[in-house]
Amino acid sequence: MFVDEAHITVRAGRGGNGICSFRREMFVPRGGPDGGDGGHGGDIIMTASHRLTTLLDLRYQKQYEAQDGRAGGGSNCTGRSGEDMTILVPVGTIVYDDQTTEILADFIEDGQTAVIAHGGRGGKGNSNFATSVNRVPTKCTPGTPGEERTLRLELKLLADVGLIGFPNAGKSTLIAAISAARPKIADYPFTTLVPNLGVVRWGSHRSFVVADIPGLIEGAHEGKGLGAQFLRHIQRTAFLLHLIDVSEWTTEDPVASFETLRRELAAYDPTLPDRPFAVVATKIDVAGTSERLAELRAYCQHEGYPCLAISAAANKGLNGLITYVGKQVDVLRKMPCETSS
Repeated sequence: MFVDEAHITVRAGRGGNGICSFRREMFVPRGGPDGGDGGHGGDIIMTASHRLTTLLDLRYQKQYEAQDGRAGGGSNCTGRSGEDMTILVPVGTIVYDDQTTEILADFIEDGQTAVIAHGGRGGKGNSNFATSVNRVPTKCTPGTPGEERTLRLELKLLADVGLIGFPNAGKSTLIAAISAARPKIADYPFTTLVPNLGVVRWGSHRSFVVADIPGLIEGAHEGKGLGAQFLRHIQRTAFLLHLIDVSEWTTEDPVASFETLRRELAAYDPTLPDRPFAVVATKIDVAGTSERLAELRAYCQHEGYPCLAISAAANKGLNGLITYVGKQVDVLRKMPCETSS
């Protein structure tokens, strides 16, 4: 089950109390203060792992607590610090403070760690308060509470290329044809219910990652259809492919379909239409597509948009598409990319 949002509560450990104690030994009737400090409370730490692909575990376990620090002891013994609590999250997770909406961490690399809530500090034992005028202090301080936060976690998939299109435009068929991803494919709309990632190999030892999200419909930015809730997953892609069905099976005009997609992207995130993109005409193996394909090509040529024609099912045009996209990704990787976070 794919889950890309979760709400949890975390509490770091409380610091242990410092104690009031005096040295007691034979033949030393008036030993000085020897109360030790309390141990520090454990932190709440998050670590990104490429082995995880969903926030499912956090959907069911909603509370996490680190261990409290132990109280200090006599003979200036410091209490043991509490153990940290480590929470694993998928790469691409953004952690927000649910109260302030502040971004606490953005995990973009495997193994990246961040302290989300700091443990409390251990209290001071009375040995810390001995002075030349007060040799028998009775003062000691308690440990401080650890931080407690309510968090909202949001997962945005990290991919080089995002596939955009209406339902049944051929996105899942394409990603299955050019990568090892195996999404559900069927001849009806909304077959894809969750995002899919695929690694595409090209050239000699080169690759790029493609993200396929559920198909969009007009009004998706307002919450219609399934694609709207997954549009966040293309916000971090550097290159977009707009897949347009040019077969006779669809009733939509190909140019109108493309313009509707652009409007939906702009309404969701005004920066998305500025992202580098190409138009991909799909299902060209179906009879009766030549007129619709020519119309889309003429429009793209007039507007200066790159347009490629493919049939993923019949393996037509895929090598050219992979090479073209691979070269675009290589160029973009060398440039500072201002993708949305």
